[in-house]
Amino acid sequence: MHPRIQEITENIQSRSKESRAEYLARMQAATSNTVKRSQLSCGNLAHGFAACSQADKDTLVMMDQADVAIVSSYNDMLSAHQPYATYPEVIKAAVRDMGSVAQFAGGVPAMCDGVTQGQPGMELSLFSRDVIAMSAAIGLSHNMFDAAVYLGVCDKIVPGLLIGALSFGHLPSLFIPAGPMPSGLPNKEKARIRQLYAEGKVGRDELLKCESDSYHSAGTCTFYGTANSNQMLMEVMGLHLPGSSFVPPNTPLREALTTEASQQVVRNSSKGSQITLAEIVSEKTMVNAIVTLLATGGSTNHTMHLIAMAKAAGIIINWDDFAGLSEVVPGITRVYPNGSDDINVFHAAGGVPYLVRTLLAEGYLHEDVTTVLGKGLSNFCQEPKLVDGKLVWQPAPEESGNADVLRSAAAPFTPTGGLVCVKGNIGRGVVKVSAVDEKHWVVEAPAVVFDDQDQIQVAFEAGELNKDFIAVVRYQGPQACGMPELHKLTPFLGSLQDQGFKVALVTDGRMSGASGKVPAAIHLYPEAVSGGVIGKIRDGDLLRLDCHTSELSLLVNEQELAAREIAPLSQPKVQFGMGRELFGNLRSCVSHAELGASIAG
Repeated sequence: MHPRIQEITENIQSRSKESRAEYLARMQAATSNTVKRSQLSCGNLAHGFAACSQADKDTLVMMDQADVAIVSSYNDMLSAHQPYATYPEVIKAAVRDMGSVAQFAGGVPAMCDGVTQGQPGMELSLFSRDVIAMSAAIGLSHNMFDAAVYLGVCDKIVPGLLIGALSFGHLPSLFIPAGPMPSGLPNKEKARIRQLYAEGKVGRDELLKCESDSYHSAGTCTFYGTANSNQMLMEVMGLHLPGSSFVPPNTPLREALTTEASQQVVRNSSKGSQITLAEIVSEKTMVNAIVTLLATGGSTNHTMHLIAMAKAAGIIINWDDFAGLSEVVPGITRVYPNGSDDINVFHAAGGVPYLVRTLLAEGYLHEDVTTVLGKGLSNFCQEPKLVDGKLVWQPAPEESGNADVLRSAAAPFTPTGGLVCVKGNIGRGVVKVSAVDEKHWVVEAPAVVFDDQDQIQVAFEAGELNKDFIAVVRYQGPQACGMPELHKLTPFLGSLQDQGFKVALVTDGRMSGASGKVPAAIHLYPEAVSGGVIGKIRDGDLLRLDCHTSELSLLVNEQELAAREIAPLSQPKVQFGMGRELFGNLRSCVSHAELGASIAG
């Protein structure tokens, strides 16, 4: 192992010693030597299998075969989740072939940030993660199940599913992906047309055609945002089958992998050879996840999600761990927005199996972890193939098939990872620099302060932003309004940067997993609504963002700053409409970003 990675791992293990032991003790107490349903009364059990076929009832009555829970985020409005419509029947048939039974335990909500971006509904997005976790727990609360499979792909959905699943970490568990849509309009062209639209140079018809050509069929969006970061991490954490994350939907290989995953979780539930979720998600597994996120320039949303996911397993990680690992982990992928190609090109170049192989070879990943296949991450250095109609695994390629997209960890694109933790007199935040040209890593400019993302569009269209500036968008934190993504700002700020202005963003809100070329210090805390210094910034104040030195400073005299009051909102936040009124209690108790922005504290 790289000594710095080993050191950070040991630090996490040390600080997590008590909470991890407490979690594992709870999981051990929840285990039993018999099937779970044997603990139910006859009335309980009758309700639990009333709708089953007689054959499945006969199996469940015998008390010697597994009952597998299916928890799904299927809905047919989300392209990434639409393929899950047919999965339950495939899973049930596969499990039945093993002599066991699978039941659909529950559905969880799944909203699309692509649909809600810039809309009121986006203010529910982050909170949906914890709602999903609770929904998964409700589905599993009947105590019928001996194992579980989880169907989810996008943004808050996979983190929410895993957080919920970890409350049932005594169960063998496996996550089953659905795969990306075929490549459409190149992402670079999509970004160009979006920017032209923001500049008023093309109309809505051109923009809609561009977007429709990009997002055009069932499957995950093909850029490397939060959805595909989820899939990347689930595989490296050993929760998917090897090589399965980016196999396209509705293909023979995809169906074969779904069948195999369903049967693998049954094997993992067998007496004497159980592999539980609590065993898989360890401190070393979480370090592997962070390393992979950094090596691939993945979504900044995971600087919150991974913290919340780890906490659900009794593991304590923080942004200093991300920053320390980023100093030594090399950047080995170039997938949009960190490059011009998409996730399908990455997969064709060798994908996750090659990535695991090269990171293991150079000592960046812990090999001695447990996965759904048992001991050892080296099991994930292989890719699935259909040979004469049979699913087989073959060794990952020794060389990348496309060095412009995926490289060896021994000859990377960059010597360090794609993330910086910035701090200063206005708080702590994170910057994704993997897609930012190094000439833009330092911006010192006057602040232009906004309380709402729509105000930037108004100022841009009025020509008021044709200058060097740092946009400060405050009152966007989890307590203020649920921490919406501010991806809507990207075309405006990108246009100004292209015109030669020095531009950056500082916010207590989020950016999309597709955040790109403009340096953005995000997730800033303390947030404005809870008294953070970001609320004291005034138009014209000089700000300095330096991603080389991790500095984020308000260059105002300390005495003057101490005497300032927090600026009130220029207009009251709307806390109703699109269901926002239902989430008031969550806004009042949510933690800050470095604690995972979780309602669990």
